[in-house]
Amino acid sequence: MLNGIWGFFVIGGILTGAFLGRMDLVTRAVIGGGKSAMELVFTMAGVVAVWSGILKIAERGGMIDALAHKMNPLMDFLFPTVPREHKARQYIAANFAANFLGLGWAATPAGLMAMKELQKLNREKGRATGAMCMFLTVNMSSLQLVSVNILAYRAEYGSAEPAEIVGVGIAATLITTLTGILAAKLLEGRD
Repeated sequence: MLNGIWGFFVIGGILTGAFLGRMDLVTRAVIGGGKSAMELVFTMAGVVAVWSGILKIAERGGMIDALAHKMNPLMDFLFPTVPREHKARQYIAANFAANFLGLGWAATPAGLMAMKELQKLNREKGRATGAMCMFLTVNMSSLQLVSVNILAYRAEYGSAEPAEIVGVGIAATLITTLTGILAAKLLEGRD
């Protein structure tokens, strides 16, 4: 469906440019958009590499295990069916930490591994467990202290104050996360 929508816009833009006799604008937009996209890719690749490296160092240095241990009270509340020493908790903690720092792309590998481990605890393989639903809820709302990727985008595109959105971002993600947790807890165990 999304491919169809994007295809419609691209073909519509080309046909509009041809109909109006302004194919020069279409050509400039394609070249300029490609250049801008590549500049953004290189900027974000550097940010991703740095933070992914930091998370890998934290994992190898035992910081993720320590974080998971420190998060036991929260994990017990959110995931009461997941045993304390289960590998899923470590991946969930790494995912939460990356999301908290606004590193959604760095959180993805840990999130995928968390779901894989949660699936091992699942007795009904074709149906999501309460822990899986809670994890997806918290992951999707992703409480963020600093949205590093948004700050990088704003800085790349010339914002005079790229960090001015931090307070609003914290408030918005806190509200969505708490609302999601409340809804998941209220619906927990219902079919």
